[in-house]
Amino acid sequence: MRSVLPRWVIAAAEKRAQATGSGADRVLICGDAITEEAYLTALAASLRTSFESLDRISRRNCPLDDNELIQAAAVGLLPLREGDELVWIIAPRHLTARYLAGSRQPRPSLLRSFRLTSSERLSQFVARHTQKALGRRAVDELRRSRPALSNAPRPIGIARLAKVALVLILVATFALVSAAFDFLAGLLCAVFLAAAAMRLLSVACAPRQADGPARAGDHELPIYTIICPLYREADVVGNLVAAIRSLDYPAEKLDVKLVVEPDDYETRSVLAQLELGPPFTIITAPPFGPRTKPKALNAALPFARGSFTVVYDAEDVPEPDQLRRAFAMFKASDNRVACLQASLTIDNPADGWLARMFTASYAGQFDVLIPALAALHLPFPLGGSSNHFRTAALQQVGGWDPYNVTEDADLGIRLHRLGYRCAALPSATYEEAPAQFRPWLKQRARWYKGWMQTWLVHTRHPKRLVRELSLGGALAFQLFLACNVLAALVHPLFMAGLCYSLLGLTPLEGVATMESAPVFAATLLCGYISTIVLDLIGLKRRRLLGHAWVLALTPLYWFLLSFAAWRGLFQLFYAPQRWEKTAHGLARTSRLSDASHQCVATN
Repeated sequence: MRSVLPRWVIAAAEKRAQATGSGADRVLICGDAITEEAYLTALAASLRTSFESLDRISRRNCPLDDNELIQAAAVGLLPLREGDELVWIIAPRHLTARYLAGSRQPRPSLLRSFRLTSSERLSQFVARHTQKALGRRAVDELRRSRPALSNAPRPIGIARLAKVALVLILVATFALVSAAFDFLAGLLCAVFLAAAAMRLLSVACAPRQADGPARAGDHELPIYTIICPLYREADVVGNLVAAIRSLDYPAEKLDVKLVVEPDDYETRSVLAQLELGPPFTIITAPPFGPRTKPKALNAALPFARGSFTVVYDAEDVPEPDQLRRAFAMFKASDNRVACLQASLTIDNPADGWLARMFTASYAGQFDVLIPALAALHLPFPLGGSSNHFRTAALQQVGGWDPYNVTEDADLGIRLHRLGYRCAALPSATYEEAPAQFRPWLKQRARWYKGWMQTWLVHTRHPKRLVRELSLGGALAFQLFLACNVLAALVHPLFMAGLCYSLLGLTPLEGVATMESAPVFAATLLCGYISTIVLDLIGLKRRRLLGHAWVLALTPLYWFLLSFAAWRGLFQLFYAPQRWEKTAHGLARTSRLSDASHQCVATN
């Protein structure tokens, strides 16, 4: 390299490499001073070997089976047979290039015959020759390793039996409603009041955001993998790339995987125009199985090189120091803490009342409720983005469930069941909320459908659930997830019963009487108050009290939530894996943009 690049460039790269604990080669490549292939070609020549493009290598030249070959991409080492000789193809990682170039000791006999290749070339070779194996792993790994915790379709006979049983239960319930109404109403009220009490308790238990552990130096930082599933995101993927490049984390220690669908030509075209280069890698999701976000995430997981992995959605803008905060928190925690959930906050609350309500809901959930549950070591469903994982733990539990349309909620519970726990990360990620009713409805219906799937999966064996989560954890799971769905489904029925009683209409025997009114009213009032208080405290902590007036529309919002829940219930039986995608890039306002303009004006 010293004969190819100016001495001052080499000196600057060596200085940064020493500061970041990475190789000077990685500094030069990530700084666009030289391409990875040009560097490796020059390095190979100096080592009296060659650069291997892998374009003409046949699958039969590799002695590894498909699963071993997939692992080769992660470790950067590929054996090939050429006649009777075994040749090792090395994609240098971390300080490997320095070792190869500077070692004066004889190399191990296994490495006497070797060639160099790039990480991208190796990944392409593996993906090309193990497409079916990668697809099976992305689609069926959890179903194969932990079938009881997978939402994969069951045999048709069982599915039909479950549907028939549900219909019979509904018919029996309505047939017996006049006799059982008082009991059922009382039971539901007790459950909903317990859920309201949990929300109010979280206000008292939620810790205020702290500064967190001390900032780690660049040389201490590990390789960090970022996985971003993309589908029809041509309008926002450029902003995502800019947000990742703005992270306060050495680019030499980032491993960014952008996962695209095979037929998403528009997003692919935009990515090609961006000319990304390291640390970005584009991965194609397998073309079979359910087309869901978790399947795309699973497709990237075998290629993750980082000790830690984070998931970002296409519209996400994380705070620049989020990865550093996450690593410091992982470092200060024991190995049982497998996941950190960063706070999600809405960037476009001024787009309308739905966006404002979304903002309040997120503030209550991610700034109050989830930190409280985490502080009490109770299980909670993860948000769909900004989940930071210990990569080894994520792989050990089987990754994401490709058959669950809220894979985040399922994974949060599964981690707790398998002996890990999740914590709250005091760092924000800005997201775009749907401001129009139709996209809002599709997103919420998908969430409710996924929460139902998660509940059905994790309650297959109730005794096992209590044993693995503890009694308190199992109760928290039911109050957080089941009550959330059930409340949305029965809210219009409660409201109808209350109005029927208060209007003094001719009562239906045993169903709606004046004596029922106080029960309905108390339950609805407690639900409204607990939700409003939770969201109000969240807005205060997020310094967004100017949007708090929207909470006066909570009763109306709950009717919309009910509509979405019933839509999700319908799809649960007729389109369980349908992924109704949320369109991004439609926001008219932006808190981040306004803040940056104010900063520029001030300076």
